[in-house]
Order: sequence, then C-alpha cells, then structure tokens
Amino acid sequence: MEPSYSFKGSEDIITPALIYYRDILRSNFKKAVETAHGAEHLWPHVKSHKMAEMIRLSMEYGIRRFKCATIAEAEMTASCGAEHIVLSYPLVGPNIERFIRLSEAFPDTHFYAIGDCLNMLSLLGQAARASSLGNVDVLVDVNMGMNRTGVPLSNLISFCDACSAIDGLTLKGLHCYDGHRTEHDYHDRKAQSDHVDRELIPLLKSIYKEHPTCSLVIIGGSPSFPCHAASNLAEEEEVNNVAVYYSPGTIFVHDYGYSKKFPDLPYVPAAAILTRVISNPCEGTFSLDLGYKGIAADLAGIRGQLLGIENYEEMFQSEEHWTFRMKSGHEDECPKVGEELFVIPTHICPTSALYPSVIVVANSEIVGEWEVTARNRKITY
Repeated sequence: MEPSYSFKGSEDIITPALIYYRDILRSNFKKAVETAHGAEHLWPHVKSHKMAEMIRLSMEYGIRRFKCATIAEAEMTASCGAEHIVLSYPLVGPNIERFIRLSEAFPDTHFYAIGDCLNMLSLLGQAARASSLGNVDVLVDVNMGMNRTGVPLSNLISFCDACSAIDGLTLKGLHCYDGHRTEHDYHDRKAQSDHVDRELIPLLKSIYKEHPTCSLVIIGGSPSFPCHAASNLAEEEEVNNVAVYYSPGTIFVHDYGYSKKFPDLPYVPAAAILTRVISNPCEGTFSLDLGYKGIAADLAGIRGQLLGIENYEEMFQSEEHWTFRMKSGHEDECPKVGEELFVIPTHICPTSALYPSVIVVANSEIVGEWEVTARNRKITY
C-alpha cells in the first residue's frame, strides 16, 4: 500500500520542495540492519543524502562506519563523530593534500583512502610521510566487473604486494563495489554475486596470508548487498580473519527507480517533491513548477512518479517547467492551477544535491528542516 505523502502545512511551503519522511526513514534503517544481520556489518554510503542529520540518524541504529564520495562528505561525516570513514574515490591532484589535512583535523576518526594506481598511491604515501600523520591506511579498489575503477581480480594479488611496499601506506583491505549488479530478478542477481564471491574468497585468503594488516572488505551496493548478506559472507569460515562489511546507500531514502527495478528490496521511498500546477496551457494539459533544476535528469525515461494521478503522459521538461497531458478521454481529470502534487524522484541521490535543505515530516506534520550539508564539494578542506 502506497503511503500518504501529504502533510499539514504544505500550503505554506515554497515549491518545488524536497520532503524527507522521518517515519519511513526509520523503517528503512531497521530493514537494512536486519538484512545485514546487525548494524556492525554495515558500512553505508552517504552520497544519497549528504546530510549530517542522516548521519546522526544512522548512529541511532548503531552504524558507526560510513563511506563518502567527496572530501566534503567526509568532513561532514567526521564532524558528526563517525568512528570510521572511507573516501571511496581515487585521490588525485589537490585531493591528496586535502585528504591529509582532513585526517589531521579529525584525529578521533579513522580514515581510509582507496586506490587502483600505484603512482597516485605513492604520491599519497609521500604526502603522509611529510605530514603529522606519517602514514595513511589504504583499501585497494577492486574492479568487480563494472569497469569504472579498480584493479581486476586477475591482478589483485600482485597489486596488493606492490601497494604494501609503499612507504607511508598501510594496506588495510579491499573495496569491492559491484554497481553493475542490476539484474531485475533477485535470484539472477544473487547467482552473479555468488559467482564473484567464490572468486574473491581464495584471493582474500592469499592476500591476508602475505599481508595480515589487509583484514577488512567493504562489498556491495544497494541492489547487491542483500545477496552478499544472504550468503553470510561476513561469517564465511574461509575468510574468518577478515572483517566483511556491506555498503548500501540509496535504500535508506530509496526512490522510484529502485522500487521499479528491484521489487525484491523491501524499502519504501522516504523522499518526495512537493510541486504545484502552474498552468493549464490547453485542454487536458498541465505544467508543474518542477523542471530539471528540481529533480535529477541523469537517467533516460521518466524522471519521477506523479502520485494521485493516472492516465497522463509526459510531454516535455525544461529548466523550470514540467508539462504533461491527460490521455484521450481523460481530459476532465486534469489537475488545475494551484493544485499540490507529490513526485517520487526516480533517482534520489542527485535530486538531494539540488536542494540546500529538505523539509522533514513525521506523523504528517513538519518537524524540522535538514541542511544538505555536503552538496558542495568543499566545506573547509
């Protein structure tokens, strides 16, 4: 049953506005912790929300480890008292020094860098030795088949050997993101995840034997982490010296895209955009104040699900407008100027970054406003 996204006081909200629903967020957190067999196995990504308040909410459920895509996200997360942060993005150029300065500024947080290039890792080691840190912990970024970043499995052992020899670095583990695991059917997705897990396990054993500090693995994304968790990789006897963590991201907020593509995921979209009809330019046609400056436009096809309306079709979208028409025979169902509507974004991650803050609703009432703290790529460092 689709939840109601309406709330008291919506008539006073300037549109478009991104709304987060705290009750649904809490429910999604509980489901994720249960799927992972405990919060101690979760190392979630913060890129979907970029909010300090979401970090604090995560901590309420026992989550202490976080993954970040930008140094700004890492700074935000550290400022909330996170115990462990991995910056899951290769460090190049000025970001090497920024990472060092950030790590120095938050000595109570354990930071990890990732890498798949020995030259860049050598530069990171040099920067670490020249700083007060003296050393940086590193996870080798593993190419699980997505071919975006990472070291291929076939080269993993030799790469880890070379990485461990770099002064200023300590090889601590592997970062194994499989964002290409997007099979619609859960059983197909799990079969593919299991296949790669079987390839990975003997490599882990071999690497750990030669490099005992390489003792943690962060694996999976939102679609695949239930597959890895169902195999209980964290309790796999063959790698019982290695701590395994699962790394979902989107599911805590969830969105229309994941709801349609992965029906097995038991999560409910916890964010919606409040919008208003601004024009009925001709019979059966309506335009919303929700252009692609207010909702993510990175995916082909529908960019969001309109709630409470049926028998409509999209015409076009521009910067500040989104225009639809009713299907033939349903023109009298067309929403009128001034009417409030709710849209579930297809992709919540870039949608969140479009807003400086979100309205927070609980029990159908506004209870606060959360700043999207790390929507910019730089805060301090």
